[in-house]
This record gives sequence, structure tokens and C-alpha cells, in this order.
Amino acid sequence: MDPDLLEGEPASAPKDGSNTQGVYIYTPADPSKPAGERPSKRRKVVPEKDQKAGVLHPFVPLLNGDEDSQSVELRYRTYQHLWSGQEAKIQEILDDVDAEVLASVSSFVQSTSPQTYGGCIPSALVTVGSNVSSLARLLARLNDQLTTAGDGGVIVLESGDAPNLKTTLKNIIRFAITNTEGNEGYQNFLTDREGPRLLGYDLDLLGDYVKRKGAKKLVLAFRDSEAFDPGILTDLLSLLSSWLDRIPFTLLFGISTSVELFEGRLPRASVALLRGRYFELHEASNCVDRIYGKLQAEADGKFWLGRNITGALFEKSNDYFQTPEAFSRTVKYAYMSHFFANPLTILLADESVPGMRRDRVCQAIRNLPSFRRHCEESIDEGSAERVRGLLEDDGFLFQYSLQHLTAGQQSMRDIFQCVKLMHLLLKRLNITKKTSISDLSIRALSGELQASSSVDEMLLAVKTLDSTVLQEIFSMLPTTLADLPELKATRAEFETLVPGYQSSEPLRTEYDKRHSVVATTVVQQRVKLSKGKAKLPQEHIEYTKIIDRFHALLEVYFEQTLVNPQDLVLHEIFLFDMRNPLKEIFSPRPRFAVERALSNPFDYLMSSADRSESKVSAKQPATAILYQLYLESGSLVNVFDLWQAFYAVFESEQGGSCDERTVMSLFYRALSELKALGMVKSSRKKADHIAKSAWMGL
Repeated sequence: MDPDLLEGEPASAPKDGSNTQGVYIYTPADPSKPAGERPSKRRKVVPEKDQKAGVLHPFVPLLNGDEDSQSVELRYRTYQHLWSGQEAKIQEILDDVDAEVLASVSSFVQSTSPQTYGGCIPSALVTVGSNVSSLARLLARLNDQLTTAGDGGVIVLESGDAPNLKTTLKNIIRFAITNTEGNEGYQNFLTDREGPRLLGYDLDLLGDYVKRKGAKKLVLAFRDSEAFDPGILTDLLSLLSSWLDRIPFTLLFGISTSVELFEGRLPRASVALLRGRYFELHEASNCVDRIYGKLQAEADGKFWLGRNITGALFEKSNDYFQTPEAFSRTVKYAYMSHFFANPLTILLADESVPGMRRDRVCQAIRNLPSFRRHCEESIDEGSAERVRGLLEDDGFLFQYSLQHLTAGQQSMRDIFQCVKLMHLLLKRLNITKKTSISDLSIRALSGELQASSSVDEMLLAVKTLDSTVLQEIFSMLPTTLADLPELKATRAEFETLVPGYQSSEPLRTEYDKRHSVVATTVVQQRVKLSKGKAKLPQEHIEYTKIIDRFHALLEVYFEQTLVNPQDLVLHEIFLFDMRNPLKEIFSPRPRFAVERALSNPFDYLMSSADRSESKVSAKQPATAILYQLYLESGSLVNVFDLWQAFYAVFESEQGGSCDERTVMSLFYRALSELKALGMVKSSRKKADHIAKSAWMGL
């Protein structure tokens, strides 16, 4: 080494601090390569097994790595196919929710102009509340309509795009041109324009673009209008008003608070430049319920979310506002998790894999809790030979599993069709305890709906139905109930009875309150009231018999259909349910996990003792020991006292073999880690003390 370099830092010392490194790795240059030659780019090599398969699998092989590549790919394709269908249903609901306000805003944009408003700027005030994502969908669909028809487009401006007036104008011009021409077209528009070159914020550029394109409507949308600087917004409105004769501006303001508060932030002169209409977007709570009902209660369903996941989804929606898009992403994560981690989801595919390892799949089926419970029940019923075949014959087990898988999926469809029927009946019968379809689904997935008070109240209300309401209810029944021969006969008898009844009033049962009479008698100078039934016409008696049969059929239908999904054989394949899966992912509690790891380290670590230590012990990590001592102290902790207690833990177990220097190094390291975790900090009151900066459980 050159001794001159040791005297001082050279003038060309690197600024990245590499001159202070403690260790250097010297790699000599290759003498065969000329100096200054750039290193060759490394070529990305695809593994040989993936080259043979022709595709890189986003999913990994399961079954302890024995799953073949075709099965892995089929699992991924099945997930994609299933979720693409569900995504189309979600988009259909969102389009339907936005259809009404989209039609109103689109009609306003097409029918208004500065001339109709006396020279004022046409403005649409859209209140979105907390449903901010709906405005983005509205603007995207409105832009598609205008660009497809060639009438113009929508320029979406965020508050971050308007730090000052020049930047705001530049962004408006750029967004308007790139909306139809793209970034390359925007650059060509600036360079190919005849005449003197204009600055990027000159509205003459936008005027030339409007002439060239023949745009009739140019919608300038302020998504978060309350976040804009009022001064910049005032100057911008004044400038846009002077260009209305050359650029057909229509403004759209997204308002999260109220129109009055929005107008109060602007000067009266700026408000006088605007004239238009007020629109309101609906909240997304009902939209989330519709999405869940569409995903779960469809007649062609193959896969369902269980009770715990459904509860976590709606608990998250109730705790804070959740957009429909965020709700859909959470559901998508649940779908992906199931297909990613469950090798038996290959049985949900519409196609089969010729080279599938059936022996490994059957072994996985035999380890399912529902299959084991089914075998135990079959043995109790005296079907030991069938159970022997299921345990020994893979071919028989595979076909048997496919049959029960189909039957289980049909049971899940029937459950949700029943839930949908109950929701309609509760709504139609005006029962006081109104319940959403999500609440009914949670109870149905936990097996509690059959014995719930909602079913009892609904069956009680069915007995008092008149003929008009019963006719409506017959049209609501699902096919599984409507196709029953007993119900068909009951409905035919009802349709025969009604035309022959000549009265303006509908038919009523004997359970109706209108058919109750009150008799008054005097006994020993006391008035006694007694209730009784009035004499009914023959038509009402026959109608009562029809209602009794319908009530009995409905009661049996609920009892047979509303089974506990956890009791279905192989439900682990078509029903995804875990203990707090989404709550821990989307609402993690890292502080709780850190506190638990420090206070009970053997919840995460393997203990060498026969049982996990429940007290402070030298077998625990040093940081965990110091944290538990830290919990026993006050807000200010004397460092020396803490060190003495820390050393006593090791001395009591190790005795004379305890090395004080080693224990002290552990103490300082543990104290540094607690400081890095934000548990302690230096105290300004006393130099030899540390202060608590966190309390357990907060």
C-alpha cells in the first residue's frame, strides 16, 4: 500500500463512504478483456422444466412438491376463469349503480352551453360524500362516451396537479391532448404546429387542438375540489371564462362536503361565473351488499366464502368506509389464497389432467377432517365395506369424491337460494326486524339460521297471508322449492280457488285478526271479555287449508336446506374459511405481535424445557427478559437498577459460572433493541434514567 495514502484522505475519495469500510474484497481484472469494455449483459435463463411446460407458473407445486406442472397450471387457470366471471358480475353491478347519475350528467353536458347560461361556465356540482371511487368510475365512462362519439373528452385534474396557475394550465392542455393522441401525439402537436412556438401553458394550444379535432364538449373535472387552493381556483375560473368563445369548457366539481361549504370558499365574483346543476352519487354500502349477494347467491356458483371470512369482510366495511373496488380486491385475495394453497381445488376445474397424480390427490382427500368424520359416521351406520374401499381403492375414492363434491356444491347453492328467499320474504312481509342479506348469510354459513327467530317470525307471518300476497310469494320461490310436486299441487288448487271467489276483498285465513270476534258477558256484575273465531265462508276455509299446506312445505324446506356448511363432505374444497385470515392480512396488528413475542417468547420459539416458561428465565432471549423487567417498572427507570435485576436473572440460574461481562453485553444489546423498537428513550430529567415511551396493550 502507498504510504502517502495513510497520511491523509486523498482528494478523489469516494463520497459514498466506501473509504471507511473495514473489509475490502479484491477482484483482479480479467487480462483477456480490453480495458474499459462494458460487462456483457446477463441473459435471463428460463429453467428447463418451465421451458418444457411452455409457461411460468405463478402458483407453486403443492403436495410436498409432488404436484405435476399440468395440475399447477390448471389450478391457476381455474382461478382465473372463476374470478373473471365474478369480476364481470361486479362490473355489471357498478355499471348499474352508476347508470342513473351517468345518464343525468351526460345529458347535462350534451345539452348545456355558455349561450344557454348567459355567458356563464356550465358547471356540474357532484356530491360524492365518502364514496370517492364512484366519481372516478363516472368520469371514466363519461370520457368513453365523449371520445367514442368524437365530441370531446374529460380532463381529470387532481389538487396535486395545480400547485400554481402556470402548472395547472400546462397540465390541462397536456391531459386534454394525451387523452386522444397519447404522449407521442402531444409532443408532435407541440413541434408540428405552424407559426411561432408557444409555451406549454398557453391556452392557444388548447384552442388549436379544439379546432383541429372539432371538439364540442371539453369537460374539466376537479376530483377533489375542496383540496384546491382557493386563490388558484379563482384565477383559473376567471381565465377559463374569458376563453369560453373559443374553448367549449364544462366544469365538473367533485364535492365531499356540501355545496354551501364549497361556495363559501370562493369569492362571489367567481361563483357568479358558474351556473349549472347539482347531482348526488349514492353511498356504496348497499353496493357492497349487492356485490356479496351476487357472488355468493348465484345459481351457477362453484366456490363460496365461509362464515369467518364473510364476517371479516363486513366487519372491515363497518369499521370504516370501504369502496366497492376495495371490497372486490379483498374478495379476490380470498379466492387467490384458496386456489394458491389448496391442491384439491383442481377438482373444481371443468377439465381433467391426464397425467394427474391421483394417488397423491387421494391421499390429500383422506386427510381432510370432513372426510374422516364422514368415514366415522359411515362405520356407525354399518357401512364398513364402503369405508374400506374409500381407504384402499384410489379409483373408487376419486369417483366417490367427485359425486359428493357435486352434491355439496348443490347444497351450497340451495342454502343461498334459501337465504335470498328469506330476504325477500322478510322485506315483503314488513317484519319489524329487518335484516340484510349479509347478516342472513353469516348466520346461514355458521348453521344458526335454521333455529333463528327470523325463521319463526316469518313462518308465523305466512299463516296470516291473504291471497294477493300469496300470489306474489309464489312468483318469488326458487326452482328447488317451486318444482316440488306437493307445492305444484297446492299452487294449482290455489289458482283454481281464486277465480271462483266473487268479492273485492282478498281471501284470508282463519288466523287473520279480522276473523277474530270479542264476546262480552256479565258475570256477578263484572264484565268478562272472550275472544273467538267468526264463522268463515267456505272459500276462506279452503284457503286456510292451502295456507296450512304451504306453511308445512316451507317449514320442511327450511329445515332440510339450511344445514351447516361445515357438515358437508369435502367442504374444504368448495368452501374457503379460516380463522381471521383477511383480518390479519388487511388489518395487521404488528404491535400486538411484537408485544406477545417479547412477553411470551416461547409462543414463537421452541423451548428446550418440558414446558414453556411462564416466568422470567435465562433461557429466554435477552430482549424478552429486559422487556418483562421493563413492564414491572414505572414511567422512569433507573438503568443501574434495571441492570441489577437483569443480572440477577442469570446469576440465580447459572450461579458462579455466570460471566458478568457477557451478561452486560447482552444487557446493552437488549436495551438498544428496545430503544430501536420505540419502547424506551433517554430521560431529560435524570441522566441515569430512561423513560418509557410505550405501554403494553395500547
